[in-house]
Amino acid sequence: MFAGIAKAIFGSSNDRYVKSLRTVVEKINAFEPAISAKSDEELQQQTVLFRKRLSQGETLDSLLPEAFATVREAAKRVLGQRHYDVQLIGGMVLQRGEIAEMRTGEGKTLVATLACYLNALPGKGVHVVTVNDYLATRDAEWMGQVYRFLGLTVGIIVPNLSDQQRRDAYAADITYATNNELGFDYLRDNMKYDRSQMVQRPFNYAIIDEVDSILIDEARTPLIISGPTDDRSELYMKVHAIVQQIVPEDYELDEKARSATLTEDGTEKVERLLEAAGLLEGANLYDFENTQVVHHLNQAMRANIVFKRDVDYLVKDGKVVIIDEFTGRMMDGRRWSDGLHQAVEAKEGVRIEPENQTLASITFQNYFRMYPKIGGMTGTAATEAAEFFDIYKLNVVTIPTNIPVKRIDQDDEFYKNLQDKFAAIAVAIREASERGQPVLVGTVSIEKSELLSEFLHRDGVKHEVLNARYHEQEAHIVAQAGRLKAVTIATNMAGRGTDIQLGGNLEFRMNDEFPALVEGTPEYDAKAAEIRAEIAAEKQAVLDAGGLFVLGTERHESRRIDNQLRGRSGRQGDPGLSRFYLSLDDDLLRIFGPQTMFAKMMNKNLADGEAIVSPWISKAIETAQKKVEARNYDVRKQVVEYDDVMNDQRKVIYEQRADIMDAATVDDVVTDMRREAVNTIVADACPPASYPEQWDVAALKARTSELLNLDLDIDAWVAEEGIDPEALEERLQAAADAAMAEKTGLLDPSSWEQVEKSVLLQSLDHHWKEHLSTLDALRQVIHLRAYAQRTPINEYKQEAFALFERMLTAIREDVTRVLAHATFGQAPELPPMPDFITTHIDPFTGDDDTRDFDAGLGLVTTRIPQATFQPEPATDVGTDPAEWEGRVSRNAPCPCGSGAKYKHCHGASA
Repeated sequence: MFAGIAKAIFGSSNDRYVKSLRTVVEKINAFEPAISAKSDEELQQQTVLFRKRLSQGETLDSLLPEAFATVREAAKRVLGQRHYDVQLIGGMVLQRGEIAEMRTGEGKTLVATLACYLNALPGKGVHVVTVNDYLATRDAEWMGQVYRFLGLTVGIIVPNLSDQQRRDAYAADITYATNNELGFDYLRDNMKYDRSQMVQRPFNYAIIDEVDSILIDEARTPLIISGPTDDRSELYMKVHAIVQQIVPEDYELDEKARSATLTEDGTEKVERLLEAAGLLEGANLYDFENTQVVHHLNQAMRANIVFKRDVDYLVKDGKVVIIDEFTGRMMDGRRWSDGLHQAVEAKEGVRIEPENQTLASITFQNYFRMYPKIGGMTGTAATEAAEFFDIYKLNVVTIPTNIPVKRIDQDDEFYKNLQDKFAAIAVAIREASERGQPVLVGTVSIEKSELLSEFLHRDGVKHEVLNARYHEQEAHIVAQAGRLKAVTIATNMAGRGTDIQLGGNLEFRMNDEFPALVEGTPEYDAKAAEIRAEIAAEKQAVLDAGGLFVLGTERHESRRIDNQLRGRSGRQGDPGLSRFYLSLDDDLLRIFGPQTMFAKMMNKNLADGEAIVSPWISKAIETAQKKVEARNYDVRKQVVEYDDVMNDQRKVIYEQRADIMDAATVDDVVTDMRREAVNTIVADACPPASYPEQWDVAALKARTSELLNLDLDIDAWVAEEGIDPEALEERLQAAADAAMAEKTGLLDPSSWEQVEKSVLLQSLDHHWKEHLSTLDALRQVIHLRAYAQRTPINEYKQEAFALFERMLTAIREDVTRVLAHATFGQAPELPPMPDFITTHIDPFTGDDDTRDFDAGLGLVTTRIPQATFQPEPATDVGTDPAEWEGRVSRNAPCPCGSGAKYKHCHGASA
């Protein structure tokens, strides 16, 4: 009670915080007369002066009032828009690395220019993150006018850009991009073999638009880059044919290790067979160029010699199915990794299926936490404030509206079933349309949109249905959703970033109705004046009808989505109305609602077609939503907890890759790896506190030959009196160093450095890829440890650490082995990056909202000639261009697939 009284008297902590920022607003406003008096040239010189002051030791915060005043004046001259005082407060919140919650229609896109400009002054780059390519392109072109006027450069990252175009865009002062593009560019950069190939520069500052969507909704699923292994069916069949010609005398079988190794005679025999098959480059099987062939050969030998049909696997319906060695059960759907499964398929003569393997992955949580400072803006963040602070250490600040909100939010209407509810919705829409009131209908899925559309068609109500597929077309429809009698049905994805203005939007109407007119010409201005007058008259009619009516057909899992829908109405002091319609068949009520009493009461007391309106029931629904939000938060938190384990390891690997690429020479790294490998094999063969007669000399000799490619008289060393493991280790290291020094003399120093870097990077990437696959499998089964009263996440951390240690050991041995066996006629070139597939599953639809990339070119596999974003063409208008007129929007992509707008292509003469 006392807290409520204190809040009523002193205001909430948010109110007090916003009030404290108004003193800075007064300072900004004090600069306005002097800034407004400057000429365009003088205003543009402000950027140079600010950068000079920064170099002399001033801070961004000290520059803020004057810089914000400069941006406001530039926006007024270039865009004809002057920032409101509340928008200045929003800009300050972004500058402080916090989230600005601003209602729809308050101009968040313009607010971003303030913090963008200020943080771009040091020249370290600012990223503006949007939810789709259309918004990234639109905002960069729209707000880019302000930045360019002030002398800053602007870049855009969208699909279909080459690496050089991406590099140029990231080098700009301000870069607009989607969250997916940024994340995938980061992962791709850390798969490159040379620093100059990377496109991103060090992270500095990011402003995330629709921050709740990106950092919460889309953060349920990680970004994944997967790619086919280097296995090819033809190669496996050729290698399999060669392995079939091998006899037991050609190899040594190690059943314990489940491996087979060629003898010296066997190696010569296989080299002749491979040469005849055209698979051998050079004369030596262990030449650097034959690394992949050796790998395939080893796997084919394991498949043919070690793995037995009906013991290790069986063939069922033309597929190789693994048999679990512990339970004897078939493991349908599981596949051996690293090409072994394909080798067994080649052996059995069944179809060799390509296998994609995770090459890199990251969650949005861990990606955006790499930025030293991030700010966010959205219309709905307060309900998730705790999660923003827990995961990202971001505070949410609610910014007051410029003009008080007049929208009326009515209580929900409840119906017994879906049929009654949709019938009532259709009636409400028809009545609103008849009185001229525009209606925006929000649905939770495309299926529900289509169902409602059928009801409206039956009633003869004209309407538009958006399906969240073509963002640019959506923007044109949503922009006109405030016109007289307009009825627009949209899913929760629709219309983001586009303001609904009552009476219509001048810019969109001019583009749609007079696309041939050029802005700034007398003809354009005359038509614009006519349209402006029509919009003013139509707006007054809409205001008289009650403003925009937002009708929700169902409550979403999250209160934020409901609030986003409501927020479309009542912009800038306009009147408005919002109401939600619910039934017992709704997913939220069916799964999470108060089942017993609520359901019984509804069924017993409600007649068919009858509605009930009760604040108590609305409260019960809100409680159900909180339950779902808490559950989803737990899911996301668990994703973060598990990815944090991988993230620590990812940082180590990526830092090592960067160090290798940046180093002038990596000889010391290779030497240390070789010495640690020698230390390991000696320690394994000669355990501490053991006598020489207890040492496994045969294993030591075999390991020395395998790892170091040395044939040494170790028996004689061991027979010496007083010999100890340290002395053995020193001799082995000296012999290995001498052999390597002899090998390095065959190439000039620069070529040898390239060889060492290439081997290091390829080995690192190969084992990291295998490690990711192992961790994926571990994460899928670790929850079973809970049955043993153990905490799965703690078990995962321990297992992952042990696996990481094992991976580092494998890398050391791999690098040592490859360099010891390799022979070089000339310096090898670094391999091109493999083709790979980018994946990010939309958490709402389950659809993969990414595209496949060709890593070598940085282009979408389905290549489009244009280097800028182009929406997909319409596909349901037929193939005859003569029939397209009137059926295709002038600003829609041309159905011919050229990528150009219809008005600039087949519609140019229409």
